[in-house]
Amino acid sequence: MDNFTTFVTFIDQWAWIGWLVLIAVFLVIEMLSLDFTFLMLAFGSVVGLVTDLLGVPVWVQVIIAAAAAAVFILFLRPPLLKRLHRGEDPTKSNVDALLDLRGVALSEITQISGQVKLANGDTWTARTSTSVPIPLGAPIAVSVINGATAIVRPVND
Repeated sequence: MDNFTTFVTFIDQWAWIGWLVLIAVFLVIEMLSLDFTFLMLAFGSVVGLVTDLLGVPVWVQVIIAAAAAAVFILFLRPPLLKRLHRGEDPTKSNVDALLDLRGVALSEITQISGQVKLANGDTWTARTSTSVPIPLGAPIAVSVINGATAIVRPVND
């Protein structure tokens, strides 16, 4: 018996351990990511383990496991994610809640300096993204938040 045949026989006899290791690794990664992707890969590995226990050749096991994982990712993961996010509050929060929020210029706003009072009561350091300054008291809307500075645009009410 040559070395290659011995190697293939070894892999064929111990493939079930490889599947168990893959299942464990994918489950640990899933616990850290909570995105269902690695859970679907673990399910695919379970299919690979079952095919190994049925005596299917290793190269066929890998193909079947990959196909099963792809099917799980494409057809099982989306409804699971939808069900998981079903009760979430759709209200924007943090920086997302500030985008397009209206306010008033507390001082002239240029590309270098300025200050605004937003509709939620917050006072922010502000800059304009255009070369045209926004005058004191002008209505504004937040375009972008850059660190602790609101990039604003004039609003014509």
